[in-house]
Amino acid sequence: MTFDPTQPLAPDFREAVGLAVSDFLAAQRRRLDAIGPEVRPLLDQAIHFTAGGKRFRPAFCYWGYVAAAGDPVDEAAVLRAAGSLDLLHVSALAHDDVMDLSATRRGGPASHVIFAGAHSGAGWRGDSEVFGRAGAILLGDLLIMWSAEMWGASGLGAEAIERARPYLDLVRTEVTVGQYLDIVAQAAVTDPSSALDRAGRVLEYKSARYTVTRPSQLGAALGDGSSDLVDGLGRYGSPLGRAFQLRDDILGLYGDESLTGKPAGDDLREGKRTLLVAHAMGLASPAAADRLDALLGDAGLDLAGIAEAREIIRSSGALARVEKTIGSELDAAMTALAATEMDARARTALETLAQLAVDRVA
Repeated sequence: MTFDPTQPLAPDFREAVGLAVSDFLAAQRRRLDAIGPEVRPLLDQAIHFTAGGKRFRPAFCYWGYVAAAGDPVDEAAVLRAAGSLDLLHVSALAHDDVMDLSATRRGGPASHVIFAGAHSGAGWRGDSEVFGRAGAILLGDLLIMWSAEMWGASGLGAEAIERARPYLDLVRTEVTVGQYLDIVAQAAVTDPSSALDRAGRVLEYKSARYTVTRPSQLGAALGDGSSDLVDGLGRYGSPLGRAFQLRDDILGLYGDESLTGKPAGDDLREGKRTLLVAHAMGLASPAAADRLDALLGDAGLDLAGIAEAREIIRSSGALARVEKTIGSELDAAMTALAATEMDARARTALETLAQLAVDRVA
């Protein structure tokens, strides 16, 4: 199968990645069944949460490979390697929802809520919420290990795996320390300039490199791409990844819940100090900034409070500033892409992916 570079996230690509992931998870069933029926919910949830998603990270990895080597001879192996990034992604989501106490994921209950419900429904001893959090943490840990196993067992040669290893090591470290930066940003009391700096670093390490930069570089390294190509993809991936997350931040506040799969305002209830919020805190009047600060992190924030926070952010000029930043970051990514030599089909796909990353409603 050769995928259409003008539609790099078309159903056939997403289905191919999904099949690679589901085949891998099906092979884990025998292992878990041998351990006992009690552990089956881990696999059930792994299957459930990896069954959908946008598949952006596998797409950047796959087309990064094509950028270096052209259409793969062993497409299934490249799809397995790319698909392993979605296992890593879902592991991060499971952990993230526990840390944020977020009750929903992809339009349904989050992992820790499902585990807690199973505990309560069975009438087991102890606190259901504590059990739920423990189950979700362990699911996330298991998915990290399975991601590494799926990558290593992709069927690509040892030399290709070794070439890509440094970038895989980097993405695992960066997304973890980026998440720690995120919880520090929520907890620390800082002046507006320090808050902007920290929000920018969270944006870069938790999101940009994890979503675009490292996946595309991983693919290029697997395809034995030149250092110029890998560096060029880095210059493309970093601004595009930032734009991707900034769009997520806007959708988290102003998006349609039926499309995003998350309640609008959850980021406010969780106290997320995004770049959008950091700009608002610096641009709003002192009284408005103090009010926004009081609203952030209020787990019981109602619709009126969410609407008030949205208006403070909008009227401060922060929303317009972030929209402008998205545009400039997209321009920077496109400029970097144009200056980097690569396979023509991959260039088309990566240009299209860039537009899809920022022009979206979910």
